[in-house]
Amino acid sequence: MKKDTLILSLIAIVSTVAILFSACRKINDYTEVGGGLIPPIDNINTFDTTITVQTFNDSFQFSGDSLYTLKSDEQFVGLINNDPLFGKTDARMFFELKNPYYGSYPLSRKDSVKIDSIVMVLTYVERYGDSTIPQQFKVYEITNPQMVADSYYLVRREHFLYNPANVLNEQPVQALDLRKFDDSVKVFRDTSANQIRIRLDTNFARRLVNYDTTNAYKNDTIFKTFFKGFALRSEGAGNAVVGVNIGATTTRLAIYYRAPKTAGGGIDTAVSYLYFTPNSSSANYIKRDYSGSAFQTVAGTGVQTPVAYIQKSPGTYVTVKVPALPTLSNRVVHRAELIVEQLYDASDAKFPAPDRLYLDAPDPTLTSSYKFRTIPYSLDISTISGFDFINFGVNPIASKDVNGNDIKVWKFNLSRYIQHVVNGTEPVYDFRLYAPMTIRGTARYQGSTLETSSFPATYLNGNTTIGRVRVGGGNHPTQRMRLRIIYSKL
Repeated sequence: MKKDTLILSLIAIVSTVAILFSACRKINDYTEVGGGLIPPIDNINTFDTTITVQTFNDSFQFSGDSLYTLKSDEQFVGLINNDPLFGKTDARMFFELKNPYYGSYPLSRKDSVKIDSIVMVLTYVERYGDSTIPQQFKVYEITNPQMVADSYYLVRREHFLYNPANVLNEQPVQALDLRKFDDSVKVFRDTSANQIRIRLDTNFARRLVNYDTTNAYKNDTIFKTFFKGFALRSEGAGNAVVGVNIGATTTRLAIYYRAPKTAGGGIDTAVSYLYFTPNSSSANYIKRDYSGSAFQTVAGTGVQTPVAYIQKSPGTYVTVKVPALPTLSNRVVHRAELIVEQLYDASDAKFPAPDRLYLDAPDPTLTSSYKFRTIPYSLDISTISGFDFINFGVNPIASKDVNGNDIKVWKFNLSRYIQHVVNGTEPVYDFRLYAPMTIRGTARYQGSTLETSSFPATYLNGNTTIGRVRVGGGNHPTQRMRLRIIYSKL
């Protein structure tokens, strides 16, 4: 009898410990940080509830996109012809390379010059996609209009014209191996890595040699009338884009030539450069084509699907609705978070997820032209430190799905906002989930009821174009997006 009692006691103790461990693990799994500040869930004083959300896929291609890039931003060029989830991307660059010192001739001398070669050298940053497929990068001359220094250009619009029959490349155009762009290069007076080198026709170099300080090299305004800039694009095969630092001092047009020495007695071998100068301008055109992709089947339908698609700007977004939110009674909200889980796909190895996701709210009552706001009380702006993106939850947490695949999970901290909703001091908003380079909209000042719609464009991700992810929608069977609330009754 005593033996049976002892066994039952041990079973009871083990069960109790297991239950406590499970409860602790449950809350820690969801909150990751700040767990010690949240009371344990006991279903007497503290409760845990999960609220269903609805998710709808859409694209900025249909709703408009006002993303501008600066010449200091990373630029992209290349072709993605086969992303099974998001289709195609065509990235094109437009930019000026100029004489850095107007009023002076950029070469050592003009007469008796024998041109060896002319090479466009672009400072390589990174590649995204399947880089095993070589690509043909073709260079054209902008014909209209002139670029304007310090202007900002929309990434979804091709602002400049060029003659597609007038290729400036050396013929035949060589396909370049993207994997070699970060290799060291040893050429005349240049030993460095991270270069994209595109050989151009020497007839174009002769044209630059024939200019002088009475015309094109006299000043910037006159130079623009002789040459309006370059258009660069990839044509043919390809399944990746590459990033370029257009403003780097190592981005330049190199003219290699030989000329008689000024003092006589032999030949000088030389190289002269045109640079991306402070007066130069650039634009990046990013064209998305979702034809035949998985995203196209759900985009803009207004129908909820188990899979939500997010592609970095200019790309796609997800509208998130929480129908039950207006019905929540007043309570003390200890933690409220929107949980977003990546859905693993084999193509993620070539097309990884964005660094950060972002959540804001459309607000048709706003008087500004841009009808979005940061989440009140959960992401307010500080006049000292700006936005606290980290505590808001834009960075992912490494996790694994049920099959052991590595995935990312985002947990957006909406605690303060939800508290004001259940208190009746804030309206219920729908949410927009996406991956922007910069954010804009209306924001509330911390500790104040005042708002601003004119805060400076704030970088969230370091660039455009690269990064896309599938996440579980509101009705996904195993990895659904959801709003989790830990609360106490009043």
